[in-house]
Amino acid sequence: MKRVYAFNEGNSEMKDLLGGKGANLAEMTRLGCPVPQGFTVTTKACLEYLQDGDNLSHDLIQEINQAIEQLEDQTQKKFDDPEKLLLVSVRSGAKISMPGMMDTILNLGLTDENVDKLAQLTQDERFAYDCYRRLLQMFGNVVYEIDMSLFEGQLKQIKDQHHLNFDHELSADHLKELVKKYQAIYTQELGHPFPQDVKEQIYAAVRAVFKSWNNKRAIVYRRLNNVPDDLGTAVNIQEMVFGNRGETSGTGVLFTRNPANGQKELYGEYLTNAQGEDVVAGIRTPMSITRLKDQFPEIYQEILDLTSQLESHYHDMQDIEFTIEEGKLFLLQTRNGKRTAQAAVKVACDLVEEGILTPKQALLTIQPESLHTLLHPAFDQAALKSAPLISKMGLPASPGAATGQVVFDAETAKAWTDEGKDVILVRHETSPEDIVGMNSAKAIVTSQGGMTSHAAVVARGMGKCCVSGCSELDINEDKRVVTYPGGSLHEGDIMSVDGSTGTLYVGEIPTVASAANEYFDQVMEWSREFAQLKIRMNAETATDIQNGLEFKASGIGLVRTEHMFFEAERLIAIRQFLLAQTASDREEALAHIKQFQTDDFTNIFKLMDNKPVVVRLLDAPLHEFLPHTEAEIKQVAQELNLPFDQVSDRIHMTKEINPMMGHRACRMGITYPGLYLMQAEAVIQAALAVQEQGVNVQPEIMIPLVSTKKELAQLKEAIKDHLDKVLQEVGAELTYTIGAMVETPRACLVADQLAEEAEFFSFGTNDLTQLSFGYSRDDAGKFLNAYLEEGILKDDPFQTIDLDAVKELVAIATERGRKTQSNLKVGVCGELGGDPRSIKVFHQIGLDYVSCSPYRVPIAQLAAAQSAIQDELV
Repeated sequence: MKRVYAFNEGNSEMKDLLGGKGANLAEMTRLGCPVPQGFTVTTKACLEYLQDGDNLSHDLIQEINQAIEQLEDQTQKKFDDPEKLLLVSVRSGAKISMPGMMDTILNLGLTDENVDKLAQLTQDERFAYDCYRRLLQMFGNVVYEIDMSLFEGQLKQIKDQHHLNFDHELSADHLKELVKKYQAIYTQELGHPFPQDVKEQIYAAVRAVFKSWNNKRAIVYRRLNNVPDDLGTAVNIQEMVFGNRGETSGTGVLFTRNPANGQKELYGEYLTNAQGEDVVAGIRTPMSITRLKDQFPEIYQEILDLTSQLESHYHDMQDIEFTIEEGKLFLLQTRNGKRTAQAAVKVACDLVEEGILTPKQALLTIQPESLHTLLHPAFDQAALKSAPLISKMGLPASPGAATGQVVFDAETAKAWTDEGKDVILVRHETSPEDIVGMNSAKAIVTSQGGMTSHAAVVARGMGKCCVSGCSELDINEDKRVVTYPGGSLHEGDIMSVDGSTGTLYVGEIPTVASAANEYFDQVMEWSREFAQLKIRMNAETATDIQNGLEFKASGIGLVRTEHMFFEAERLIAIRQFLLAQTASDREEALAHIKQFQTDDFTNIFKLMDNKPVVVRLLDAPLHEFLPHTEAEIKQVAQELNLPFDQVSDRIHMTKEINPMMGHRACRMGITYPGLYLMQAEAVIQAALAVQEQGVNVQPEIMIPLVSTKKELAQLKEAIKDHLDKVLQEVGAELTYTIGAMVETPRACLVADQLAEEAEFFSFGTNDLTQLSFGYSRDDAGKFLNAYLEEGILKDDPFQTIDLDAVKELVAIATERGRKTQSNLKVGVCGELGGDPRSIKVFHQIGLDYVSCSPYRVPIAQLAAAQSAIQDELV
């Protein structure tokens, strides 16, 4: 197998092998862009290394040596040539971009001898030793895992000693002194000096990048972003170009469009006399890319031409890294740019308008989950006028509005979030190690860094609210306090963050619904046009139904009737039914319940106005309605005017060891037949009332948790007989259907039998997952995180469908059910109905609809459209 490819041997279609960065470097080389020469060690070589152990194979070393010789020929430079000295960078590059998650080493090839050669060649001793100290620091941390604080401590000591604020103010003598101190760290920490053999440096760097595929932050990032663990990372070894060669040099990051709002404009930052890590690390606050037009007008025009070419070529907004070396431009990377949801929908629509993409192609550029940020509230503008201000000086790095308690480290952010608290992570600047805390926090605030710093880029990718570079903040992470002009906040105090304006406030601020967005509306219109799966909502309250209808839900896939019993008066009525000792007491309670059930269903049918509605008959376990403590039992006894002992004894009789698998759902319908008959009658009476007003209602009555044909047949027959009598008595006609909620493995396997009785299926994926794994969905949190961290499970099966078993059960049940009844309508109404990866599976199986919470309807609509479009591309 070929393990190493020169840039001129690859292309953009080779991402599986060369990684995203390597494939794009090869493609830019093919297009004639100014790319420094280099070669890529493949992802297959990475996987081979990770499988075989801690040494590079002989064959790989041979290929790397050959690639080094070819690179020296291409560049006309050598690692030991005092006239034409070659140095390289070593960067990771997985198939799917993982910004900041793996490791990079710059200036590789410098040694005690070569640093002097570089100084003589450039006539710039300061530049040469600046490069060397950077290599020593990066190499020590990445390859040997020396604590970065040891290097940073020495750097700070020298800057403090000479009263310097910034790294670029260090003189050549300062840097020489720093290099000696850094080399001493190697001896102290490792017992051996920094390697002086260039090839050994390269081999060690490749090993380190391979290892970084499995570092903690990379694993967490993959889990959060659904990136497979078996891809591996490529390694890109590239001729160094230097942005730290003085004031005619620089380095920067730019986007071809604004990643925050989608405006068609160059957006980014750069630093003069700097290397790339300086921009993203937030060490210096960079300048806007628009300043480049005045400082380097010819280079600015060249960038405009190249960015236009690359955006047209890749059919998407690009994120580009560049370096200027003594007035000459080089491109170091291009990739599809991460963007906020607000930007994503605008860019998608604009690219269609500009003729670069078709609507179907445009939909594929948007991450469904990112739409969350367009669907949630923003701060109330009236309340903002009186809100105590912390600062207006921050950069609006990622839009949104969030309130929470201030915390100063990632571990606290996660711990407090796990306790149910909302937190704001406040840092000087985040680093890749903060990924868990960033994911936990409602918002991220930094005092350093720009719009392309680590905090900004990662927050936008996560859809998190972020304000970066707020220099007015004095953050003391040790004392757990942040000071600002006019006051201070301690850990636990409340802060509100506006990521759209870069403004910070003290205390909690009320929010309002997000504003209308014409681009979002267009994207949703395309999504509904191309999707084959219909998207319904799970809803029973007027507010939820109205929200779902605003998002153009095609119907209701689940009315949870048990949710209608938790108001005080209704809870008393259902308790009266459950605790009744005689049939007459139960009948009296059911009559009371029927009235408010009829009113509820009437309101639902009116709101839905001809759209389909699935009403699930009572499903909850008995214990959810009954009191538990002695005080609660006394109160219930008083409310029902019953003796305490009678109520207590009755509750004791209903107590179950495992209520989720006990006397619930259809089993209650069998033992208390009046309950389901009452609910079904309420549905029909409500439908008749609405039908008289000109609304065409076709209720779908769903019997939950069935496992046998006989069980379903008995309940269906009883309900149908009862409803036919009701309709006959009033002399009315109404079309209704009775279906089964399929949520046990047995039901899936006997679906052909169930389809003889059921007029539709709806999969309850929460219970189906619970019963397939034998995990209590209420208690699984106690061990699921450990299972995910240990790799026992790839995903939480309650959040994304289990492909090995639960998917197969859904597919088997669908196939068997439709063998019995070819036009059987089949849907999903569990949590997985709103998960994009699960939706792709349900589309492939051929379901008719999925149902999810109202605010997930747009996400599901886009995911369904993408699934259909991707099918066409196969």
